[in-house]
Order: sequence, then structure tokens, then C-alpha cells
Amino acid sequence: MDHRRAVLTPADPAIELTLIAPVKDEEAAIGPFLDRVLPVLDGLYPDRPGAFEILFVDDGSEDATLPAIMAARRRDARVRAISFSRNFGKEAALSAGLDHARGAAVIPIDVDLQDPPEVIGDMLAKWREGYEVVYGVRTNRETDSLPKRLTADLYYRAHNYLSDDKIPEHAGDFRLLDRTVVEVIRAMPERNRFMKGLFAWGGFRQAAVEYRRVQREVGHTKFRYWKLWTLALDGITSASTMPLRVWSYIGVSIAVLSLLYAVAVVIRTVFFGSDVPGYPSLMVAILFLGGLQLISLGVLGEYVGRILVETKRRPLYVVRRKIGFGEGEEG
Repeated sequence: MDHRRAVLTPADPAIELTLIAPVKDEEAAIGPFLDRVLPVLDGLYPDRPGAFEILFVDDGSEDATLPAIMAARRRDARVRAISFSRNFGKEAALSAGLDHARGAAVIPIDVDLQDPPEVIGDMLAKWREGYEVVYGVRTNRETDSLPKRLTADLYYRAHNYLSDDKIPEHAGDFRLLDRTVVEVIRAMPERNRFMKGLFAWGGFRQAAVEYRRVQREVGHTKFRYWKLWTLALDGITSASTMPLRVWSYIGVSIAVLSLLYAVAVVIRTVFFGSDVPGYPSLMVAILFLGGLQLISLGVLGEYVGRILVETKRRPLYVVRRKIGFGEGEEG
């Protein structure tokens, strides 16, 4: 039996909005995040205090993040949480949030408050106009370092060039998803998940809401350059087979050039006689072709590795604890 299908939470008609907040070692950020978000949501639902919920996904935190969430739950019953048995990564945390969300609309948001919760009202307005996906677009990236800005721009362009599923540039995970979109994503069985690509694959009517991104208020980012690199690889390989196909083109090109060179050698030998081949040119050819073969094997290995993960069919995540989910569950 598919583990994910065993944990899916049905929608609750009384809840219109679910905020999903993945957290990893963010004990200092839980309080400021709720202090900022709750007044915004209360202002959006002045006559319906139970129309929203905040769902934290504790991605294997090693500090006091979970106790901080439990304390918040005791103060406000609209706070709920699930806690993983270990760190499974943000993509798995977002998937778990979608699996357990009960709202008619769902918005993933980070607790660092770089994506301002005040934009949620604009997203809801677009959603009520009939858009199923409303994504936030950053009008500035001054909060990111120059290398990160350059690599992010390069990645978005490469992804959109290679894939049919176009990702809006300068848009992150901060977006509103209609329940219809959530159900489509929940039904996807793959284990190698690049959520921005899955959001794009689903299609539906989409609209953008611009906002200005600010500096992180508490804590520090958990995404290092190596994690960003592996996430980029996941995004490219999950969205396109072009990296595999390009090596077929390279192989054909090299074969044609080799044939032309062979013809040139034959003609030269017939008319001018044979000469002794040079050692440098021989080594250059061997190293060049050997390097191409190793690169092509590496690209092939990336896809084979993902096939291995898919065939194992292990669950995306393992929930150690649930808070605020009713009888028989903790909290």
C-alpha cells in the first residue's frame, strides 16, 4: 500500500485557508512568525476565526522547534504540526504539508518572513477571481548574494529552455494553490520531487502577485550551495530528458567528424604518403573523447539513480508525531 495515500487528510469545508510552514531548527523564529502572521489572517477573516489553520512541518529539527510549536498550539488551537522522524528535505516537507492540509486554498510560506504575509490578502483576492494558482514574484533579489542571483537566473533560463513546464522567473514556493491543484499534486506518485516543477506541470489558471523580499529576521538559511546544486539537478532531470538526448547529438557529431577526418587521412596518404602521427595530437584525442564518455556516463548515472529511487517505492517521509489532529493523536 502507498504510504502517502494512507496519510492523506480530507478537506474541511469550514477551513478556507491552510498555511504550510516547513521548519528545520527554527525555534527562535516560531514566535515572531506567529506574531506577524496571526494578526494578518485575523484581519482577513474578522468574522470567521476558524476559517484558517497554520500547519508546521518539522523536518527533523534538532533544537527546540517542536516544543515551541507545541507551546503555540496550547495558545492557539489553529496551530497544528507534524514532525518527521528525521530530516527528509524541504520538498518532502512541502509534500507532507499538502497531504495534511485541510483548507480550500493552501499557501506554503517560510518562517523567516522574507516573504511578507501581508501579500496573502492579494493572493486570496486573485483566487476568488477564479485563478487556481497565484504565485508570488519577487521584484528584488538584494537579499541574495551576487553568485546566488546569477546562478538562480541561469537555472530558471536553463530549466525553461529544456522543459515544457515553464517556471515563472523569480517565483519561489510562496504561492496559493487551489484545492483542485493540491489534489493533482497529491496524486503524483514520484519520489524525486521538485515542487516548483510539479506546480508548473499541473497547469490551471495562474496569476502573479508582486512583492518586495526583505532580509531574514531570525536565524539563518539552511540552503547551502551544495543543496541548491542538488535541487537544481533534481529540477532538470525530473522535468526533461534533454540532457540524455543531447549526448546522442554529440555522439553523432563526433562520429561524422571522425569519418571526415578518416577520409582526409586516406586522401592525404594516397597523394602524399604516410607520416608518423604525433604524440600530442593522439593524447588530446584520447583525453577529449575519454572526458566526453565520462561526462555522458555521469549524466546517464543521474537518471539511473533516480530510477533506482523510484523503483524502491519508499515513502517520501516518515511522521514521528502529530499535533492537533484530533483523538488518538498527540497535542
